[in-house]
Amino acid sequence: MEAAGGDESMDVQGEAAEPIFSGHRQTSVKPVWTSLEEAAQMKTEGNVFYKEKNFRSAIGRYHRALLVLRGLDSDVMASVKGFAPEIPALTPEQEALLRNTQVDCYNNLAACLLQRQSVDYSRVRDYSLRVLQWRPGDVKALYRAGVATLEMGDAQTAKQYLTQACREQPNDANVRKQLQRAEEKLSRDLQKERAMYRGMFSPSPKSSSEEGIYQTHRASEGVLASQLSPPNEASN
Repeated sequence: MEAAGGDESMDVQGEAAEPIFSGHRQTSVKPVWTSLEEAAQMKTEGNVFYKEKNFRSAIGRYHRALLVLRGLDSDVMASVKGFAPEIPALTPEQEALLRNTQVDCYNNLAACLLQRQSVDYSRVRDYSLRVLQWRPGDVKALYRAGVATLEMGDAQTAKQYLTQACREQPNDANVRKQLQRAEEKLSRDLQKERAMYRGMFSPSPKSSSEEGIYQTHRASEGVLASQLSPPNEASN
């Protein structure tokens, strides 16, 4: 499943860290709509960079958008209460725009990470799971969480994500391909486990060898005994 240009997002370790509130209270706050529109514009710029395959610049834009939105997120601000200015309660429309922009940015960050030569699958999974917290049925997030989890070695959990994604988009070839990969890995792991248990309970080569030596020794004793016994008397 390829990233869709307008909805993709990206995130990279070491680039544009998330904001940390210090003990100093900020002196001013932008109007809510101004911040929301600023974040949406940054996301749009990131989408343009993504389409141009300029993933580094796209990552920067998506990160900046998330930094702006962080100051409006009531869940985040609750943890820094007393260290940051109070924000007014968002209207339902503002709350929807906030979440939709966050979802798009995290989705697109995961997509960008998957385009890098060295993929940080842990981050891909984490950002996809953030999306799924807000939008449980998001197919892109389910797909990327499945791919990342599979690459990290957990085929069972990966199968759960990819099975759900396949239910949502049964005709998507990429989803079906990754689901097949997960199922094949589970099958291989099961075969290895069965082989291991067979090896634990089957006779070891050493035991078979010792039994053969014992039988040979017993046969040798029989031959020697027959040679030492007196010959039978001839019958009349």
